[in-house]
Amino acid sequence: MSHRFVVIVFLAAALGLLMTAPAQADHLRLPPAAPLWMNLAAAAILYAHIGGGAIGLVCGWVALLARKGGALHRKAGNVFFAAMLVMSGIGGVIAPLLHDRVSTLAGFMTFYLIFTAWLTARRRGAVSVLEKLGLGIAITGAATSYLLAWLASQTHEHTLDGSPPQAFWVFATVTTIAAVGDLHLVLRGSIGGAQRIARHVWRMCFGLFVASGSLFLGQMQVFPVWLRHTPILYALALAPFAFLTFWMLKVLLSSTYRGHARRAAAIAT
Repeated sequence: MSHRFVVIVFLAAALGLLMTAPAQADHLRLPPAAPLWMNLAAAAILYAHIGGGAIGLVCGWVALLARKGGALHRKAGNVFFAAMLVMSGIGGVIAPLLHDRVSTLAGFMTFYLIFTAWLTARRRGAVSVLEKLGLGIAITGAATSYLLAWLASQTHEHTLDGSPPQAFWVFATVTTIAAVGDLHLVLRGSIGGAQRIARHVWRMCFGLFVASGSLFLGQMQVFPVWLRHTPILYALALAPFAFLTFWMLKVLLSSTYRGHARRAAAIAT
């Protein structure tokens, strides 16, 4: 990995920590009587979560913009994978302690999507127990999302832990799509060609959206006041969807990827 790439990644992580750590610190504030080791542990968890998100955001965009299949794409993708697992894993474990069910759902489902996207890129043969386990997680996540959306709609404020039903419907929709794809994969027994690349792309892009949305929409208060009243933050947060649409159309409609699939099938036979 080039030194320039490493410097860029860690500068991005440092910037993310400086910008968002003060805003997030209240969520992990401990009682004044808490021992030193608990305060150090809380700080370490906070900075690991934010640092993972900052590194993931930078490396995700590098992977999107780099030549697909090239060395930079692979290196950035691997760092993105590790950083996002750190961010989402910490978020999924800590959020229940903060009574934040939508963040719990976001953390665990992002972890699942990123891991299965990476697994899809690595695996080319028959499905294993990991894909079957992923199907179970997706079904559980979808059912939980529908339940939480319903619970939010039944409250007097029409919110659950401060989140409206629409927040849960987003994950209900995504996890349902993921579950259908996992079921198709398990029943078919393998995946290749354009379908394999499309599965990898959309899951990685949604993980990138979680990172960008968490920063540009979830932490608007860290940006200048004048910037909060412009469409810029919304555009930055939603930008992964534009690339998701572009690459899904390119992968599924391009003769290049269909050609890869036909050549792979010919070799297999």
